[in-house]
Amino acid sequence: MIFTGKGAQEVKPVSLVSTTSTAFLEALREAGIRYAFANLGSDHTGIIEAYSQAARLGRLDDYPELVTCPHESVALSAAHGYAQVSGQPQAVLVHTDVGTQNLGGAIHNASRGRVPVLIFAGLSPMTQEGELRGTRTEHIHWLQDTIDQRGMLRGYVKHDQEIRTGRNVKQLVHRAVQLARSEPAGPVYLVAAREVMEEELPPQPAPGDWWAPVAPAALVPEVTDEIAAALEQARDPLVVTSYLGRDPAAVPALVELCELAAIGVVESSPIRLNFPADHPLHLGFHWNRPGQEAVLAQADVIIVLGSDVPWIPGHNRPSSSARIFVVDIDPVKSSLPMWYLPATRYALADLRTAVRQLTARLSLRGRLDPGTVVARAARLGAVHDAQRAEWAARERPRPDDVITPEYLVACVREAIGPDAVVLTEAVASYPVVSQHLRSSRPGTLYGSGGGSLGWAGGAAVGTKLAAPERTVVSLVGDGSYLFGVPASAQWLARRQAAPSLTVIFDNQGYRTPFLSTIAVHPDGDAVRTGFSVSFEPEADLAGVAAAAGGAYAATVTAAARLPQTLRQALAEVAAGRSAVVSVQIPPV
Repeated sequence: MIFTGKGAQEVKPVSLVSTTSTAFLEALREAGIRYAFANLGSDHTGIIEAYSQAARLGRLDDYPELVTCPHESVALSAAHGYAQVSGQPQAVLVHTDVGTQNLGGAIHNASRGRVPVLIFAGLSPMTQEGELRGTRTEHIHWLQDTIDQRGMLRGYVKHDQEIRTGRNVKQLVHRAVQLARSEPAGPVYLVAAREVMEEELPPQPAPGDWWAPVAPAALVPEVTDEIAAALEQARDPLVVTSYLGRDPAAVPALVELCELAAIGVVESSPIRLNFPADHPLHLGFHWNRPGQEAVLAQADVIIVLGSDVPWIPGHNRPSSSARIFVVDIDPVKSSLPMWYLPATRYALADLRTAVRQLTARLSLRGRLDPGTVVARAARLGAVHDAQRAEWAARERPRPDDVITPEYLVACVREAIGPDAVVLTEAVASYPVVSQHLRSSRPGTLYGSGGGSLGWAGGAAVGTKLAAPERTVVSLVGDGSYLFGVPASAQWLARRQAAPSLTVIFDNQGYRTPFLSTIAVHPDGDAVRTGFSVSFEPEADLAGVAAAAGGAYAATVTAAARLPQTLRQALAEVAAGRSAVVSVQIPPV
């Protein structure tokens, strides 16, 4: 519509009217953003009009595809999942302060997971007497006016900015995306008043090709030599990592380095596949289990390659004589108020680049003793084999037909094969999933990277949109499933034709808070009385997905039925229908 002055009529345009909203959407597409996951509101009138005009004129390809999401946390989780798999940032559109608040823990996950996402929210209109198009017309425009809306997310975003005119909106969008993509990657937040987004202006050209993210950083030669020398002298070198696999190409690079020098690898609270679980140098996983890990205590040289929490010092720490090197895109964790390690050296570097540098330097120096390397590889291989044999013994079904988490993961592993993309959010069973899934191919395992539950429901939709040819499987706890607004997530999956399999580890309650309590009060009342945070009366978890998204729904209580149910569920997914299987495991 074309506004012709206060009190005048509006006339229907014959061509697209250029506004801040049209320029904003064009800039998103120019920056490589394919989807705008949106929960629209009264602040998005210019954006709605821009999409409407583009649809009429056959120009929708100029803008990101608009994906309607009935809940903001699902929208951001979907953008999170897409960006993780594709490596490309996506956009999320939310409604003023209330939509921003409704992002909830999803913004924490995007921040801690270092995921590039552009979030846009409107501001309440800045005029109230008809001075500009977009002026206040609804009572909520007063109620949703806040003193510092951007401050709501400032602790979680890399960058926040207000768009004040359409004349430079493309520059602001491209800069925001550049910042979101530059390592350490993360979410960014833009806001604008409705009048600004309605501003008419001449068509805005693309602002140039100088908006690439910062190029990967390398280790300086002196640090490369220092770490290489330490590895040559080491008796028991060890790599600890949590998210090196954010770059799938870094995984084979790490395998090459570790094979060259016979270096063991431990994954600490992994949010990616960082090293093949079936490799003889893979020595297991650290989670929250109390007790000292022998491989960590024995290590005399430790390289931390991409980890926020490589160990928990209260009950699991390296030897005081160990030499520790932290190599990371974010080596001192500037966004974490309390963080430190007793490291010999901190180095900021792209992990794939740094690993390849170390491999090249060790090869060039030629100082590794072949006999030592061969003997150490054999010793570590024996540790690996014994560990895997112990884990495999736990996968046997119980004679009483009760489904254990270990048996459940083993059945899922056999059903889905090695190429499925698995999203892990079964919090109380994180260690079990790590040990028994046996993931060995880069790009097949993802976690949120944060500590807010409910990520997997939306993330599965984004993952499927990014990799439509792949089977997507979410392993979630019953609490995580409910946190994920399953009605909204399953509806979205159906609307976007993005089917996936969700397997719920249903222990009928919140186990994690009880485990936390035991860790602090091992002899307390909660242990003696069996205090439980149960989900009684229990909801029909799978039935929620059937009602909201038309999903195949099944609840399994007996081990004998589990393999066949999983096969049926995967057949439904292959046919284009989501499936949710709720599996009852021993209760909290």
